[in-house]
Amino acid sequence: MKPLFLFRPEPGWSVSAQSAQDMGMNVRGAPLFAIEPVAWDAPSPEEFDGLLVGSANAFRHAGPQLDAYTRLPVHAVGEATAVAARNAGFLVGQTGRGGLQGLLDTLDGRALRLLRLAGEDRVPLHAPDSVTVETRVVYRAEPQGLTSEDAEALRSGGVVALHSGAAARRFAEEAEREGLDRSRIDLALIGPRVEPMAGTGWRSIHTADTPSDTDLLALARALCQT
Repeated sequence: MKPLFLFRPEPGWSVSAQSAQDMGMNVRGAPLFAIEPVAWDAPSPEEFDGLLVGSANAFRHAGPQLDAYTRLPVHAVGEATAVAARNAGFLVGQTGRGGLQGLLDTLDGRALRLLRLAGEDRVPLHAPDSVTVETRVVYRAEPQGLTSEDAEALRSGGVVALHSGAAARRFAEEAEREGLDRSRIDLALIGPRVEPMAGTGWRSIHTADTPSDTDLLALARALCQT
């Protein structure tokens, strides 16, 4: 079985790595980004009906200003983010299963004012007519390099799972810097929007059925067995 390389930031890396190991995969890799907080101005919570959050990192890095919003329900992109919200003292209004845009679409028809707590590099969203979204950037991803061990292992090939466009761009940059043979590497992408950022020349490129960690890892497992 081919090794699986994971490069998403923490805390997602450890979650995905454990899931992949439980599925019988040989997991390698390390985060290609270190997450750090960004100073932000916190608007009045009275202006909003809820929070829109696409990553558990918002609760890890937004700081004490978050305390002002605990009365607002959190609309979370997925279960890991919902768990982080509950651990931070929030109630969860809705949990998505197909990306932040999919979650936002389910709110169509409800008159809502949402505060989006996001990273510096984020997916653009198109709010339904009934929903307004105001965004605050509360964290950023600082690029990291491939470890020498991972770079050497990738020279023999493997499967790389990429959870975001930013991860795809960064991995492509590192592959170029390390002089890796792309024709030996299969890519498993969390969604079609990621493919242009990954570039070309890879042995194969495949996209998960839905933008979820579960489906991405299922795809990666199938590729590891080829």
